[in-house]
Amino acid sequence: MKRLKQLRSGLTYRTVRAVVLLLLVFNLIVSTIGYVRFTNSLTKEYTDAAFRTADSAATLVDAGSIDRYLSNGGINADYQVALSRMQVLCNKQDATLLYVIDVDTSDYGRFASVFNTVNSQSGFKPWKVGYVRETTNEEYRQIYRDMYENGLERAVVTRTSNLAGNEPHITALVPIRKTDGTVRAILCVQRPMSELQTGRTGFLTWIVLTALVLMVISVTVATIYLRRNVTGPIRRIADEASRFAKENSAGEEGALTGLSNTYEVKTLAESIDKMEHDTLHYIDNLTTVTAEKERIGTELQVAKEIQEGELPSIFPPFPDRKEFDIFAVMTPAKVIGGDFYDFFLLDEDHIALVMADVSGKGVPAALFMMVTKILLHERALLGGTPGEVLTFVNERLLQNNKADMFVTLWFGILEIPTGRILAANAGHEDPAVGRKGQRFELVKTKHGPIMGAIEGATFRDTEIVLGEGDKLFLYTDGVPEATDANDKLFTLDRMVTALNDGTDADPHGVLDAVQHHVDAFVGDAPQFDDLTMLCLEWYGNAGKDR
Repeated sequence: MKRLKQLRSGLTYRTVRAVVLLLLVFNLIVSTIGYVRFTNSLTKEYTDAAFRTADSAATLVDAGSIDRYLSNGGINADYQVALSRMQVLCNKQDATLLYVIDVDTSDYGRFASVFNTVNSQSGFKPWKVGYVRETTNEEYRQIYRDMYENGLERAVVTRTSNLAGNEPHITALVPIRKTDGTVRAILCVQRPMSELQTGRTGFLTWIVLTALVLMVISVTVATIYLRRNVTGPIRRIADEASRFAKENSAGEEGALTGLSNTYEVKTLAESIDKMEHDTLHYIDNLTTVTAEKERIGTELQVAKEIQEGELPSIFPPFPDRKEFDIFAVMTPAKVIGGDFYDFFLLDEDHIALVMADVSGKGVPAALFMMVTKILLHERALLGGTPGEVLTFVNERLLQNNKADMFVTLWFGILEIPTGRILAANAGHEDPAVGRKGQRFELVKTKHGPIMGAIEGATFRDTEIVLGEGDKLFLYTDGVPEATDANDKLFTLDRMVTALNDGTDADPHGVLDAVQHHVDAFVGDAPQFDDLTMLCLEWYGNAGKDR
């Protein structure tokens, strides 16, 4: 039982089964198409032959004499000559019946026999002249009507059911016209369809037998091929992989060489062989790898120190400026992160504010962060609105962005004497503003696309006006998306609540309040994203005595 189950789950069995099913479907399609085409073709041939017989027989009938034939019972010499010739024609053309009828045109529900011949092999008896019979069905009734009244020149009736024990047959009908063109009678030729059925059965039998032979050949060839080139080699590869997993040692030299010429199997064997070699090599050099890991850790620590050195970290940063105060923090999720903040004076009356989040984590994000920070800093010093600065930086980032990294960034310029901020947002989080003596609220701004992703992107400017004692809070998504042990998010609502706990505090106190709330929410859950915040408080031209 186990062997049978293993066989049925094998590649050879499943592939052969698929081949068999495909051939069966193909056989069904071909048989259906052949059946229909064969039937239509032979039916047309039967119909054409019946009409040729009908046309020939029609030349033997004198339409003007039909009334005379019916009145004297066909004892005329010319009638007997025509009848004799029809009989010969009926036998030679293999027709079952060849007859002429005079239809009652009052309702086309009955007809009288004029001529009636039957094939000598058919077993039927001919009708006598004048024999009256009901019309077979409504189909015949309509054909009679169309021939007498609507000029129908020929018709054919195919009957395969309700035959009262007779064989399936076709009947061809043509009108017998008088010299003035009116229809006087109808000539009918009935032919059996036994040859059609016999030929059709033989045709289908030939197709089925051919398909079965091809199926047997295909299954045999497929089985031999698969075992020789696919399943056999794969089984040997699986055995070698199982042996290596148990022994963790080198196998016999060349054990997986030349198993198959099939590209995929050959590639698999080479890959397994290389995996064994590489694994053994890795084990042999584990000490070296460990030392290298320690070296990389040391270099990452140096990189962290370099990154931290690039972010403003001395507070207050501008002790001689009384108009505003700033505090910012960045806590990376890994040794080094992709978030960054920045602020720097453009001139005596303007200060630039930056909050950004680079895609990814670790060294790549840190490098992209440094490039973005430098480009933004240098371009901002040349002047222009925040939107113009971001447009320039976006184009520069796209020039050599082979790693397809991007950055979301909020960039604003505070006009120190007035408290007016002109800002542009490149897909970043909306800032929050806390009015003096009031609660913090999120400020919806116009968002542009992320930077480093779309060539030709432009960024629009938005204005935020601070009053004396108002605070601006910038952050990355690491704050609202901080996650606890149950994978629940801190959310923007909790962030705003945390901000309002520090409404009366200075910028440092505001960030402490938010950090406290985040830490309490997250608990012992690991930090998955960089967490970066910046808070600015504007005091106005009068300044604040600190």
